[in-house]
Amino acid sequence: MTNDVRRGRMPMWLLCLCAGAAVAQPLPAPLDETTGALPSELAAPALSTPTLEAPRPWAELDAAAREDVRARYAAWQALDPAARERIRQARTRLATLPLDQQRALRTRFDAMDRLHRTGWRLGPQLGRQYPALQPLFGYVAPEQRARALALLQSLDEQQLAQLAVISQRSAPQDRPALRDELLALAPSARAAWLRARVGR
Repeated sequence: MTNDVRRGRMPMWLLCLCAGAAVAQPLPAPLDETTGALPSELAAPALSTPTLEAPRPWAELDAAAREDVRARYAAWQALDPAARERIRQARTRLATLPLDQQRALRTRFDAMDRLHRTGWRLGPQLGRQYPALQPLFGYVAPEQRARALALLQSLDEQQLAQLAVISQRSAPQDRPALRDELLALAPSARAAWLRARVGR
């Protein structure tokens, strides 16, 4: 990983750190919107280089920007400790890059489709698979979101890859029923279901 950073071959999930995403920063305190200022963890620049533009204070953010901060904060809180630590370490390594490389990575991330950028908030493992998973899980009913996220987080790399294949193969009209079927399965039945579906 370190050699990839030095050579400029950053894994795509690290680009999330260049975009000022709150998930790239430790956030131990709750988000307090009554003070008119962002918590220090959210207000700090994503990269520790003083020449990069610092984010605006909470009081200066419009409604859309505030909602984005809330979403990023919620995404960070939903990550497991291992994912948080992996992101913290990556952020530290990323901050050692020359400023021009940091800016280039930020530009690459900003050029991504918005839905795929948002997918990286799910963490390194899910973020990498999100473009392929998006057809099946990009539009989930509010009452299914928690179960869908828990399901995705429970799958290993191979199972996520299988689910990505299923997602890409499924016709739009079949996706809601397919998702319902998967969510209704007992955890012990998921591996066999994925293998059977990929084999079709």
